Amino acid sequence: MDRLHTMQVFVAVADAGSFARAATRLKLSPPAVTRAVSSLEDRLGVRLFNRTTRSLSLTEAGEDYLSECRRLLEDIEGVEQIVRGRAATASGHLRVTAPVTFGRKCTTPLLSDFLHAHPRITATLLCLDRVVDIVEEGIDIAVRIAHLPDSTLLARRIGHVRQVMVASPDYLANAPRLKTPADLERHRTITTSALAHAGNWRLIRDGKPYSAPISPCLDVNDAAAAIAEAERGGGLVMALSYMVEDAVRDGRLKLLLDRFMPDPVPVSLVYPPTRKLSGKVRAFVDFAAPRLSARLGEMELARQR
Repeated sequence: MDRLHTMQVFVAVADAGSFARAATRLKLSPPAVTRAVSSLEDRLGVRLFNRTTRSLSLTEAGEDYLSECRRLLEDIEGVEQIVRGRAATASGHLRVTAPVTFGRKCTTPLLSDFLHAHPRITATLLCLDRVVDIVEEGIDIAVRIAHLPDSTLLARRIGHVRQVMVASPDYLANAPRLKTPADLERHRTITTSALAHAGNWRLIRDGKPYSAPISPCLDVNDAAAAIAEAERGGGLVMALSYMVEDAVRDGRLKLLLDRFMPDPVPVSLVYPPTRKLSGKVRAFVDFAAPRLSARLGEMELARQR
């Protein structure tokens, strides 16, 4: 039987002066209380109570043990209060990672607001366009824009983003017609490693996955650079919707072949598994999830028909 539990039962019996009254206070059965005290006495090898049919009193050993139990239980309660207080005030240093463009547009301003609301927390934000091993690299929370593989990591889904195809009005004014994925082979395309797959763009045709052949004129390892080239009239580019939101709304880029685009990509907050979340992580997840979800909704681009 758990030692701390038997100590708590012993103190309750001593305070109540009765096994039955202690059982009521602890919401246990009288036999369970009796067994706990008997187990404790057997382990210690001494009697803690003098028992008669009419009274219950502590032995000398019981008096000494009661004093030490009270001190120990008070110390444990004090430690728990300290930990609960730290969790409630949410303090410490938080390490967060997010994709570069999403981090710049969404995570940085949100993290700034969070730090103002929680002055006892400091933070490091790593904006990286690679999948980070958050356990190996000591990351508390990662923003992941992907279909998550099965893993031991915990995740809270906060929304989704769409893959879109865009080009500038200047490019489209002088380019061949573009009505179906089959027309892509006649167009200049700009690719990025994240969304190009061995000379194909993965689309949907007739409700099924379809790899559309392309002949890239330029391959860039940075999405922002590829989008900038598309704005200059360099060709078509595939990107995630939040990356081109402003350019589409301003008319600098046009959505293309929207009905052939793949299903949306989930956006999640991912963090290492722990028995109980630390105060700083729980505070950030609770703060960030609804705000990032709302921001994703604001950045959503209406589908073009």
